Amino acid sequence: MNMSDTVKYLTKAVEERKPHRIVTGNPIMLMAAAESAEYQRILETADLVVPDGAGVVWAARHVKQPVAERVAGFDLLHELLREGDKRGWSVFLLGTSQEILEAAHDNLKRQYPGVRFVGMRNGYFRDDEDAEVVAQIQAAKPDLLFVARSVANQEPWIAKYQEQLGVPVMMGVGGSFDVISGKLKRAPAIFRKFGLEWFYRLLQEPKRYKRMLVLPQFALKVVKDGDKVLKTR
Repeated sequence: MNMSDTVKYLTKAVEERKPHRIVTGNPIMLMAAAESAEYQRILETADLVVPDGAGVVWAARHVKQPVAERVAGFDLLHELLREGDKRGWSVFLLGTSQEILEAAHDNLKRQYPGVRFVGMRNGYFRDDEDAEVVAQIQAAKPDLLFVARSVANQEPWIAKYQEQLGVPVMMGVGGSFDVISGKLKRAPAIFRKFGLEWFYRLLQEPKRYKRMLVLPQFALKVVKDGDKVLKTR
C-alpha cells in the first residue's frame, strides 16, 4: 500500500477498535531478524509492515517485489495525527527520555489541537515494571500508541503485550520523538529524496556510526542472497 492507502487502512482499524501492530521496517530490523528467529517471528506476525527505510524500498525492487512507495514511519505518525486531529482520536506516547518525551508531547499538542493526548511514559522502565506500564495504557484507552524505544526492545515489547494493550494502532517510532522534540533536525528533502537520511542522522550523531555499519552489510546480503534475503541462518 502507498501512504494514502495505509492511512485509510489504519483509520478503519481505529473506527472498528480492532488492534493492529504496525512495524516500520528498516534494514537494521531486517538484519536483526536474519540473526534471530524470534525477531523474525515478531516481524512476520505483525498486522502490517510498512517499508520505512530507503534501503528496504531498494531491496524490494532488487528482488523484483517492489513496494508502492516508501512509507516512512515519521511521516505515517504525522499522517495519523492529522487524521486524528479531524476525528478527535486519543494518543498515548511511550518511550525515550522524560525531557524529550515532554518536549515532543508539547509540540504535538500545539500542532494537533484536535488530538486528545491521554497519557505518556518515558522508556526507562525495568521489565518488572511492564505490568504497571501496560495498566497505565489500558486505563487511558488510546486509539493510537506510539512507542519510541531501541530496536532491541521496541518491537518485542509491543508484540509481547499487544493483546493486553488492545490498542487499535500500536506502532514503534524509533527516534521520531527526538526530531519532534527539536533535539534533532529531520533530514532536508534532498537527503530524503536520495535515501540519505541515515547519513544526515550520522552527521548529527557521529556516535551512531557502529549502528550504521549494518547498512552496507544489508546491501551486500541483498545482492548475495536475492529473494532468500529474509531467511534466518
